[in-house]
Amino acid sequence: MMPLSLATVGEPNTIKKIGGSPEVKKHLENLGFVVGGGVTVISTLAGNVIVNVKEARVAISEEMARKIMV
Repeated sequence: MMPLSLATVGEPNTIKKIGGSPEVKKHLENLGFVVGGGVTVISTLAGNVIVNVKEARVAISEEMARKIMV
């Protein structure tokens, strides 16, 4: 298990755990990040991550990406 911020670009991953406060978890859940769901890193730029989750592209900060374990 590793944080999403360290995932290989273009490689499909499954979300195993989401950390952080209840507010952060709810925010990520609203964006489509749910345990057991699929996520693929599209690109990284200055630590920020663009991912494909539930057929949508979402940009998240490195801090948020570190809370998502794949």
